[in-house]
Formats: sequence, C-alpha cells, structure tokens
Amino acid sequence: MYTIVDIETTGNGIQGNRITEIALYNLDDHGISDSFSSLVNPQCEIPAFITGLTGINTAMVRQAPLFHELIPKIEEMSRGRVFVAHSVNFDYPIVQQEFRRAGSEFIRKKLCSVRLSRKVFPGLRSYSLGKLCSSLKIPLENRHRAAGDAHATALL
Repeated sequence: MYTIVDIETTGNGIQGNRITEIALYNLDDHGISDSFSSLVNPQCEIPAFITGLTGINTAMVRQAPLFHELIPKIEEMSRGRVFVAHSVNFDYPIVQQEFRRAGSEFIRKKLCSVRLSRKVFPGLRSYSLGKLCSSLKIPLENRHRAAGDAHATALL
C-alpha cells in the first residue's frame, strides 16, 4: 500500500542536494511490514551545519554504499506502493534526481503526510513532524535521522 520514506541530505539546494541517509518503511493493513535504512555516500563533503543537525559527518558516509547500489532495494520495497513523506515535495524530487543520476527513472504516486495531517487534525499550531508527534503522543526517536523520522511518520 504505502512506502514511508525519509532522507537526510547535504543541504546544498535542490540541484546540488545529495542524499546522505535514506529510510523506507512499508505500511500495509496490519501496520509496518518491512523496513530498510542505510547511510549513503554522497561523494562530497557534508557541511558542518548539516552535521550539527543530523549528526551525520563525512567520515561516517565515506564507506557507505553509493545511491545507485541501493536502487534495487528501493525499487523492491516501493514498487506498486504510494510514496509517502512528511513534506513529500522535498523528499520525492531528490530521490528522483538520484535515480536520474544513476540512469534510472523513479515514478510513484505520492502522498504528503503534512497535507494529510492538516485535514485529519485541523487547527493545530504546527504540522512539523516533531510538533505533531508531541501533540499526538507518537514516539519520535533519533530526530533528523532518516529511520527515526520515517518510523514516526509511519506511526502517524
């Protein structure tokens, strides 16, 4: 049904942004059915402000797989499913861009959990993942890390 995705990036704008970490959680009728996460070698330095936010530094990703090495797993997990992300219009185009860099295409139906939350929980002051999880008592561990944020989004 759904693949909940979160990525961490180098933060270098839409065109220069490279993925440093990716997590996917498959959600079916009975809850989370599968998950995968990995650091990703972006083949560039990670800026200090990104390391400060995520804790991911250049040394951590130096031996991590390149994105193209993860494509078979990402394809397998997300094929025939809706791509869900908290602020999908950030994550989805960057994932698509990484697929294009590898000479592949990535097209999925998509769903934004921010927009959905605004409809399901109208009137909240903030729809950031942290604030939503706090107000709804959803556990959010490892904030600003792909697996922690994707897991919280799946629970949301």
